[in-house]
Amino acid sequence: MNAGYSLWQLVQYMTKLGTIGFGGPVALVGYMHRDLVEQRKWIAEADYKEGLTLSQLMPGPLAAQLAIYLGYVHYGITGATLAGIAFVLPSFLMVVALGAAYVAYGGLTWMQAVFYGVGAAVIGIIALSAYKLTTKSIGKDKLLWAIYLVAAVITVVTESEIVWVFLVAGVLVWLVRAPPKDWFPSGRGAAGFALASVGDQASTATALASTADWSVLAQIGVFFAEAGAFVFGSGLAIVPFLYGGVVNGHHWLTERQFVDAVAVAMITPGPVVITVGFIGYLVAGLAGASVAALATFLPCYLFTIIPAPYFRKHGKKPGIVAFVDGCTAAAIGTIAGAVVVLGRRSIVDWPTLLIMAATLAILWRMKKVPEPLVVAVAAAVGLVVYPLLKG
Repeated sequence: MNAGYSLWQLVQYMTKLGTIGFGGPVALVGYMHRDLVEQRKWIAEADYKEGLTLSQLMPGPLAAQLAIYLGYVHYGITGATLAGIAFVLPSFLMVVALGAAYVAYGGLTWMQAVFYGVGAAVIGIIALSAYKLTTKSIGKDKLLWAIYLVAAVITVVTESEIVWVFLVAGVLVWLVRAPPKDWFPSGRGAAGFALASVGDQASTATALASTADWSVLAQIGVFFAEAGAFVFGSGLAIVPFLYGGVVNGHHWLTERQFVDAVAVAMITPGPVVITVGFIGYLVAGLAGASVAALATFLPCYLFTIIPAPYFRKHGKKPGIVAFVDGCTAAAIGTIAGAVVVLGRRSIVDWPTLLIMAATLAILWRMKKVPEPLVVAVAAAVGLVVYPLLKG
């Protein structure tokens, strides 16, 4: 199959997105759809939907897994590997540099001010991305709209992304549109395949975690591998898991340091889960950052490339198409719900509301204004306004 683009072009794109892609997982998956499906037409809509579904079903950071899958579509394991590295590496280098500055200067007092402005702008960016994904993928299908709304409400109420929602949605649409036949050679359905994979991972990670008295780097590796193996949905879902282990369990960081680590992830481009690099640096320097990042992203890489051939081979069958449609509707509903959840934390007063509204208006009316410019202006506004409000 002629890809219509070179592997080097895809690597360049993923590097750029990892360098200037603000807004967290919701915005990043929206950028990939806009750039690779709609504008450049490198990736087919069906391939994108398959990748989004697989990324939601498997544990790990959503945007990184989608980048890996899209690399796999035309260039196999090599494409998946290079796309994943290109997407993650820029933000990893940034958080390591910030970690070095944080250690050297005893904290980043300006970070709250920057996040005050950036957080509000990010809500505007991801709200627009969620809107575009919704109109493109849900259309006028009543069943998909029902699934979308239920997933959004569950996300808002629970403030988490629940894999069972995606699985149930996929099975429901499958049963309605393409009643079961022998779609899979192994006789295992898509939902069963995903659940079995998760079960296999869980037993392995649990066995590893039971080993005691390892060095600090080994402890970091085991802990962050568990984070990569057990957390579903977006990178934002990893934050409660990290808090429980990093602050309460291992006592590697204070609560203030952990809050700063999350802020670093939000004000840097690329995947939010890259905060693990900052945390690892504070615990054990560059080696700690490298081990934490590798341990977190390796499971999500494996959970993407191992089932990818399966999805590619059987993804066009009616039953799989129906299952993917249901999962996609739930995934996009979850993304829309995440906008509300994140908005509660970032839109805290009139200035942040105005920043969000201005971001929406600018990006809606002026299509060519780059998101990083909007984020930079919001950061500057935060640096000015926040001290006046909190001083």
